Amino acid sequence: MSTSTEGAVLVLNAGSSSLKYQLLHPDTAEVIAEGIAERIGEDESSITHEQNGEKSTRTEPLHDISAALDAASEMFAQSGTDLATAGLSAVGHRVVHGGRSFFHPTLVTDEVVSEISRISTLAPLHNKANLAGIEVARKKLPDVPSVAVFDTAFFHDLPDEAATYAIDRGVAHLHAVRRYGFHGTSHQYVSGKAAEFLGRDYADLNQIVLHLGNGASASAIAHGEPIDTSMGMTPLEGLVMGTRSGDIDPGVLLHLSRVAKLSNDQLDTLLNKNSGLKGLCGDNDFRTITSRMDNGDENAKRAYKVYIHRLRRYIGAYMIELGKVDAITFTAGVGENADNVRRDALAGLETYGIVIDDERNSVRGKQARRISADSSAIDVLVVPTNEELAIARQAAAVARGEQPE
Repeated sequence: MSTSTEGAVLVLNAGSSSLKYQLLHPDTAEVIAEGIAERIGEDESSITHEQNGEKSTRTEPLHDISAALDAASEMFAQSGTDLATAGLSAVGHRVVHGGRSFFHPTLVTDEVVSEISRISTLAPLHNKANLAGIEVARKKLPDVPSVAVFDTAFFHDLPDEAATYAIDRGVAHLHAVRRYGFHGTSHQYVSGKAAEFLGRDYADLNQIVLHLGNGASASAIAHGEPIDTSMGMTPLEGLVMGTRSGDIDPGVLLHLSRVAKLSNDQLDTLLNKNSGLKGLCGDNDFRTITSRMDNGDENAKRAYKVYIHRLRRYIGAYMIELGKVDAITFTAGVGENADNVRRDALAGLETYGIVIDDERNSVRGKQARRISADSSAIDVLVVPTNEELAIARQAAAVARGEQPE
């Protein structure tokens, strides 16, 4: 028996070669269907759709986002859901960069589309793809309001000292150069859930949130307000990631440009796609890296050590910035599943009030849980992120004419 779709939200995350989607009820968090189209633009594209407890996959050419959404709509229909008549309350779109223009979930209009396009120079790999998803959804579901939810919004009001790069002020202002931060939807959702788990008022807590996936970022949140985050003007700054370098001396880029004659595009590819764990050891899957370390692979060991070293630097810096820390929370694919990363990131910090319980840390699960010992002055948690639900709730609120907090 199919679930009612009345009032549900379709969440779209359009990438350069993929389209992730989820249909869910924002109030109950019930997921009706989800899927992903991959290798869009290639001959061997595929789309996988899961609904009513059944999963199906089609392999066919999907030349663009429009073709991918058409294929998804067909698979919805085969499962008993006509998106055009399903009574959807909104389509929620993940948009990576809001620049200085967008810092709230925003109802999409022609003017909003134009402005997202204008600021796409800040994140050309992401925003153009996000915008393609918006334009396709508005065309195919014209009667359903589209709402853009921005990755950068949560960090819009970072203190000046955290948001400002120490370069010429005029140049920075003219070209919108500042630290924007990313993964904001996840950091906001997870920090809120951490407060719920602890039974504490969100505004009373000082938290460090570690979003560790293929992309990775850290945030320091003081009394409900973010005061620092590891990603900067782009999602490239900060922690070591799956394929991204994170922090690097900008002189390295000048050196490679002058000596190796690498172009801007080549440097972009190097830092975004061929660096991080992949650049260090050839793999960016932590399960593979851990297996290789267990077998004595030195490159994998070195990559892991570099990853943990950078992570500990940010944790230490944010502990000092916050002064008092109530909770440290791990989330996203690596943060939720790699117990060795959690253990090693916080090893030897008992003097600072952090004591990990090895048995609790080894437990796998999909629920929020505490992994610190009862004697730990700082609570250490694992809280699964749910960016789709967060986007759905914000989109539904905007569609009702409300402004989410």
